[in-house]
Amino acid sequence: MKLLHISDLHIGKKFRETDFTPDQIHILNEIVEIADTEKPEGIIIAGDVYDRSVPPAGAVNIFDDFLTKLEMRGINVFIISGNHDSPERLNYGKEILGKNRIYIAGTFKGEPDKVVLEDEYGILNMYLLPYIKPSLVSNFHSDVFIDTYEGAARFVIDRANIDTSERNILTAHQFVTNAGAEPEKSDSEVLTIGGLDNIDVSVFEPFDYVALGHIHGPQKVGRDTVRYCGTPLKYSFSECNHKKSVTCIEIKEKGNITISQIPLHPIRDMRVIKDKLDNLLHDSKYTGKNCEDYIYAIITDEEDIYDPIGKLRTVYPNILLLEVENTKTGINENSKSSASDVENKSPMDLFEEFYKNQNNVDLTDSQKMIIYEILEELGGEMD
Repeated sequence: MKLLHISDLHIGKKFRETDFTPDQIHILNEIVEIADTEKPEGIIIAGDVYDRSVPPAGAVNIFDDFLTKLEMRGINVFIISGNHDSPERLNYGKEILGKNRIYIAGTFKGEPDKVVLEDEYGILNMYLLPYIKPSLVSNFHSDVFIDTYEGAARFVIDRANIDTSERNILTAHQFVTNAGAEPEKSDSEVLTIGGLDNIDVSVFEPFDYVALGHIHGPQKVGRDTVRYCGTPLKYSFSECNHKKSVTCIEIKEKGNITISQIPLHPIRDMRVIKDKLDNLLHDSKYTGKNCEDYIYAIITDEEDIYDPIGKLRTVYPNILLLEVENTKTGINENSKSSASDVENKSPMDLFEEFYKNQNNVDLTDSQKMIIYEILEELGGEMD
């Protein structure tokens, strides 16, 4: 049986006030095209369908169109809620959609939802576990003390009585680690500080494949068959080096799983460019590249430039972030002075030190003369 694994669609997301709607429509249509080529029996959507719990109407329409196209092709769809989703909203129409092979586990009911499929190799159990917290699990099992995410996940999975002689796939949206080693994260993820929400990969031992959502970079956790598929689009500049893809799983008899990644091709990439302004505007820097990409520009000019972002937008209309990086913006490690140092320095000395700490360069002779004259008019002692 062939399955496609996607997650963290974050439909409706905006980044620095930029609307990703055209990008998301394009990439979801490409996923449909991949389904037409690969002809999977099912598509797994491992949480964070929407970017926020109350998605805008446009985002709901985009996802509705995506599901409609998959349903028209007779593809099973397995959906769970992530930490960004509203479980109750995502669950809307669950029973009706289930009759059309669109299976949704939005709200946690005390145990994972289970869908049983069958092919020439026998039974394949699809377990759907929406995003859970210790308090959520405790609501259903008040007789058991659960105070960690790992404890919650382990309790739920142990109670599911997984038949390990059959083929079992779990879809989950959690922060999974391998013996304390965390997966590679990016700025666009919202995680509990200190890793308190981590769940060790050993919890998922009963499953032949674990389709994870939550982390935005595609990667395995521990074994090859526990995987984050990553987001279909780049949602922060910390993801510039990610290769976005759809994860394809082909599971035959028990223990025989083939995993591959099918590249995705966005309308616009997200990348960082760094150089002096004139160099960034020179055609050698952008010829052959998509100037419509989302850009984080770092200019390294020492002198002040009037309206640098306006100049850059003449070439890169979708510049989202501009930063200046030069000797003036660097960190001066000698910027701290003790109280005794201050008492023993003249106003002129203190100002020169302050200026250098702020700008990482010394006052010029002409600047010194101006400051000297100002301090003299104010009656300060120059020496």
